[in-house]
Amino acid sequence: MPNYRRPDTPGACWFFTVNLEQRTNQRLLVEQVDLLRSTIRKVKGDHPFQIDAIVILPEHLHAIWTLPPGDADFKTRWSLIKAGFSRALPKTEALSASRYRRGERGIWQRRFWEHQIRDEEDFRRHVDYIHWNPVKHGLAERVIDWPWSSFQRFVQNGIYPHDWGCDVGEGRWGE
Repeated sequence: MPNYRRPDTPGACWFFTVNLEQRTNQRLLVEQVDLLRSTIRKVKGDHPFQIDAIVILPEHLHAIWTLPPGDADFKTRWSLIKAGFSRALPKTEALSASRYRRGERGIWQRRFWEHQIRDEEDFRRHVDYIHWNPVKHGLAERVIDWPWSSFQRFVQNGIYPHDWGCDVGEGRWGE
């Protein structure tokens, strides 16, 4: 069995990918985007962190967070977001025997991907990846067209032009 350990750098900036358990034919996150947003706001109120960039897709999301100085506990935050979101939904999903024994819902994958942002260039590449993701997955023709993204905030703040990504090839961002 692998010795899996998550890094624990206090106050660091992190890129995350969080997936639903069943990724095919799912639209749960965009259909329940208001619930997801309110759950995230509640967790942020109890356990502060900054969302630097985010995109919510039908069956997964990507985000960049910066944790407060002295705090490295993103695991608890994600656990609370997943649990709070799940508890608010009707119990209609199929459960594996393992999930049933543990009292878990079958909504989210148990783990998530995290990557500690190393420097400004790494940050920029991951922000670009987040904002390009709806186009990459064929969910929008232009980055600006996807409503569940921090891209509009970046445009309002003068960081990106509104037509960013319209003349750029796929596959240049992230890791």
